[in-house]
Amino acid sequence: MSSVPVAQLKDYVGKELGRSDWLTIDQDRINQFAECTGDHQFIHVDPEKARQTPFGGTIAHGFLSLSLIPKLMEGLMIMPQGLKMAVNYGLDSVRFIQPVKVGSRVRLAVSLTDANEKNPGQWLLKARVVLEIEGQEKPAYIAEPLTLCFV
Repeated sequence: MSSVPVAQLKDYVGKELGRSDWLTIDQDRINQFAECTGDHQFIHVDPEKARQTPFGGTIAHGFLSLSLIPKLMEGLMIMPQGLKMAVNYGLDSVRFIQPVKVGSRVRLAVSLTDANEKNPGQWLLKARVVLEIEGQEKPAYIAEPLTLCFV
């Protein structure tokens, strides 16, 4: 994570901040997510049954893919200097474009799209993130996560 003076935050708006390292989405990760959330739909956890679908195998939960945003953004997102804490403020939009098949490698491309001081010492940062799937033209999703930063 890069730290910049609050006066310079707007200089980064409209700029790509980088891409994460690749991460492999394996069946164990999918199964663990299913256990945590109680979402055991066969398309995620039953390789035999999932082979009979148009996907040809299991796919990651959409929310599993979204839950990777904080980890994959690590080291890419800029933060205001003097940061005391940052919290997830939600998402402005999410569009799932195509599923992430088991065994796929994904990475996140991050751009800053807005930086506004909501209240004194509180900066709301909006990013555009694209979860790329290795070897695929279309991404898994495009989302706009919001981060509230306290300085």
